[in-house]
Amino acid sequence: MLARISGREAGTVAQVLRTETVGGSLLLVAAGIALIWANTPWHDTYEAARSFVPWPGGAALGLDLDIAHWTSDGLLAIFFFVVGLELKREFVSGELRNPRTAVVPIVAAVCGMIAPALIFIALNIGADGTALRGWAIPTATDIAFALAVLAVISSHLPTSLRAFLLTLAVVDDLLAITVIAVFYTDSFHPGMLAAALVPLAVFGLLVQLRKTWWWALVPLGLLAWLFVHASGVHATIAGVLLAFTVPVLARDNEPTGVAERLEHKWRPISASVAVPLFALFAAGVPLSGHSLASALTDSVALGVVAGLVLGKLTGILGSTFVLAKFTRASLDPGLSWWDLAGVALLAGIGFTVSLLIGELAYDPADPRTDHVKTAVLAGSLLAALLASIILSTRNKMYQRLEKTNTD
Repeated sequence: MLARISGREAGTVAQVLRTETVGGSLLLVAAGIALIWANTPWHDTYEAARSFVPWPGGAALGLDLDIAHWTSDGLLAIFFFVVGLELKREFVSGELRNPRTAVVPIVAAVCGMIAPALIFIALNIGADGTALRGWAIPTATDIAFALAVLAVISSHLPTSLRAFLLTLAVVDDLLAITVIAVFYTDSFHPGMLAAALVPLAVFGLLVQLRKTWWWALVPLGLLAWLFVHASGVHATIAGVLLAFTVPVLARDNEPTGVAERLEHKWRPISASVAVPLFALFAAGVPLSGHSLASALTDSVALGVVAGLVLGKLTGILGSTFVLAKFTRASLDPGLSWWDLAGVALLAGIGFTVSLLIGELAYDPADPRTDHVKTAVLAGSLLAALLASIILSTRNKMYQRLEKTNTD
């Protein structure tokens, strides 16, 4: 398990890490601005900006959305498009193409979602009925945030460890997308979803023919997004569906595949625009003494924090240990279980997708909505802190080992 990866795959991992480091840094800055803005005397302007409706005339199409919804339903579709491209690439030509190497991160990702959900349910089983709607909030991993933290502290950690986190987060994203589509669709209109198949099919035909004209693909993508949004399924799913139509493997006369080229173009937009703007208008939560005390006594908030920190750790580390104990798999000799514990804690950084699920789970007027935001911030930061302590220690050990071998 977690054996050394090929040079080509290592290069891909390194490239993703570089991009996500910048994106994760911008995400942190945007979240910080949101928190400061929401806790200053000008907090009313923050709420006014979030609730501003730029196109009130779009009611007929269901597009009379405020800025907060445009960032979560619209801009995050770009994020999920990039995630979808990454998912398909991993399953077609990456680490997940081989069932023997894919089984460990897949099992770890599944158990890393089940354990947080069970912890959340256990802490909220006696609460009122709506509390359990948030069971999926602590199950998500923010790939940008987690990889950014890892990139900052992992100058000498094995590349296989970083590849494991990337693969784990990709599978986690796929499962999170499925959860959003299945469990957080309130009203479903199959006719509109069927209509989305037309622009999806044309988009897929063009990319299969290698016709990547932006003036054709962008309108088709927007049309598919519009129909998915009207169907009642969360509009970000359109980004994933579009990505799954894109071919991964390059032809003989192509230096790279279409999926890699589109990912190269859209990842910077996702990392530097879409995700930070979502964080700016989603992370602003009042942090007064009263609001913090209220959140600390809310079983939903406690379930989110416990799920992100303890749930991810026990689910990922525990499932991997069981695989090593009761199957023929074994941990790579160059790695320690402490390395895996650090990565499992990093997976507890749920930020972007956890905030999104929190907004879908509870009504905006419900006090739990703010409690969830506070809990996601607290749980993600605690997981990042604990992971940084463990992985920084391990990084220094690998650095000393490398220096000894060099000498």
